[in-house]
Amino acid sequence: MTKTAYFLILFSILPSLLFAQSIDDAFSQEKMRKDLEVFKEIRLKTNSGLYKYRTAQQIDSIYNWANMQIDKSSTYRDFYNIILQLTDFEGSVHNNTSIREKLNQSLRAEKKGYFPYPIKWIEGEWIINFEKGEIPLGSEIISINNEKIEDIIKKLYKYYTTDGINKTGKQIGINYSFSKYYRLNYGLTDTFLVKYKKNKSSKINEITIKSIGYKNYYVNVKNRFSKPYDDVNYKDWKDNEIYIYKSIGKETGVLTINSFSMGNEEDSRHLKYVSFLDSVFTAIKKNDIKNLIVDVRYNGGGTDPNDLVTYSYLTDRNFSENKQAWISFKKIPHLKYIESKIPSFLRFLGVGKYNKWFQKEFYTEKENRFYQGPLSEDHKIRTPNKQAFKGKIYLLISPRIASAGSLFASMVAGNSNTTVIGEETMGGYYGHNGHTPFTYILPKSKISTSFSIVNLEQDVPKEKNQAYNRGIIPDFNVNQNFEDYLNQKDTQMNFTLDLIKKNSSE
Repeated sequence: MTKTAYFLILFSILPSLLFAQSIDDAFSQEKMRKDLEVFKEIRLKTNSGLYKYRTAQQIDSIYNWANMQIDKSSTYRDFYNIILQLTDFEGSVHNNTSIREKLNQSLRAEKKGYFPYPIKWIEGEWIINFEKGEIPLGSEIISINNEKIEDIIKKLYKYYTTDGINKTGKQIGINYSFSKYYRLNYGLTDTFLVKYKKNKSSKINEITIKSIGYKNYYVNVKNRFSKPYDDVNYKDWKDNEIYIYKSIGKETGVLTINSFSMGNEEDSRHLKYVSFLDSVFTAIKKNDIKNLIVDVRYNGGGTDPNDLVTYSYLTDRNFSENKQAWISFKKIPHLKYIESKIPSFLRFLGVGKYNKWFQKEFYTEKENRFYQGPLSEDHKIRTPNKQAFKGKIYLLISPRIASAGSLFASMVAGNSNTTVIGEETMGGYYGHNGHTPFTYILPKSKISTSFSIVNLEQDVPKEKNQAYNRGIIPDFNVNQNFEDYLNQKDTQMNFTLDLIKKNSSE
């Protein structure tokens, strides 16, 4: 064997020796502590949202908890779950923590250990959302392996981040990936003892079911009973599906906006959307539409200024995107850990232009915060469009709404002529961390951790029913009921149409 061939083989073997190939592999507490220290330093110096919803005492307390958890931990999965708990505790929908792709590949290759059936939250209960399994469709789950389902769900919250202390948004992830989350939290499980109640029965039944593999679970998810109704929560919207307007009768219109991902001012998709809005609201005014249903239930965000342009047709006030925005650094911290293809020892050569941009954009320093200047586009004062709607607005919201979607929905919800219907959003009413995502790689575990660095205060009025650390709270809390679940009906839209009919007759 030549020396060159020897080194090629050696370097191909080294990665598998250095890094875990399964999330259940052993991982030393020494490495955990090193990565925890790095993770905390990154958060303290870079993440302006660290204390958005938590006090310094609370943050110190959870890091003390993390240190104590390491004392009880021995595997890569143990440490990953600790980092996930810290990530979720901060309360930002833009937070994300993930394992290396090779470990994801090993999860996808697992042939057993996964709970077989997708589940769904309906009317305060977690039910079986699969029609051809051993447990009847719609059965309420009481416990799995002698642990109450509500206790299990609380442990799985950390896998799907939302703004503040919002919980409804976490249902989006749990409804789809319950089995994966269960596996990440509890490890591989051969069998599951399930206690359940059939629909409209008080009798508790018990059954032991065998586990299945990762891929087979997601086959069942694709065949879940509710897919025809709730697939809108998970799909990537095609250009011709993003927005639509239709009339219902002579006095009511429905404007549906499923995303704001239509590019910036120069993008042809944005220009087409602006033209669509102008034609729609011209027609609304001409036809004397009195009630406008604005349906953004499946809008997870997108790009500026699509959200702001849309709001200009739904308001009678001058407004801006943000009241204020700030970051927590003058120069990008911890360059050697930031995700980049450039070797760490060379990164200082290219970072100068980015630091100059941050210093130009966030130039007002106050109490170790760097605020966006008043000339920023984000603080530009915008005016209502001449065709702005002046009738009654019925805003439909859901846990799916986040980021630019929740910014838009918050502004509309703050209007005096708006009635909000649906479920609390995962995106915050008063603000969020957004705009500029940073990703860091922890040195020992190679866990990737991402967050948005700009702390935003949205231009919305203070409302008694809106809490600082929650999503948008509806005026009418309306969830899909069990009967409508079985019949794939839209409870929220039907409620809204009935409310309009009632209001019109008064």
